[in-house]
Amino acid sequence: MTTATSRVFQYTLHVPYAHTDQMRFVYYANYLVYFEMARAAMLREVGLPYAELEKKGLFLPVVEAHCLYKAPAHFDDELKVVSRCALEGPRLRVAYEVTRGDTIIVTGYTVHVCLSAEGKVLRPAPELRRLVES
Repeated sequence: MTTATSRVFQYTLHVPYAHTDQMRFVYYANYLVYFEMARAAMLREVGLPYAELEKKGLFLPVVEAHCLYKAPAHFDDELKVVSRCALEGPRLRVAYEVTRGDTIIVTGYTVHVCLSAEGKVLRPAPELRRLVES
């Protein structure tokens, strides 16, 4: 398994009221949405908007996701999502840490496989190296 050293990306958001539950906490599944928002911003930052990757025939479906909840977040909290990537063969692994100030709210990761439009596993496109190289 070949893993390249990854660069660090940051994405900031404010929790909308609609993302909280009856206990006034961010509903647990919304952290996966925050992961996706951070991932999309990360791809845009390196000049690879996901829509452009799809037009080129490269798809990155999630094949694994994991979250470890450490503290609750609430409506209008400013959250920072820090992301790091690793290329592991045809897979892209993205690790996330969600914080509010100095408090770690959630850590987790998603694993994506590089697929063609026909669903065939592909080697990562060379431009995906922008996610891991400084």
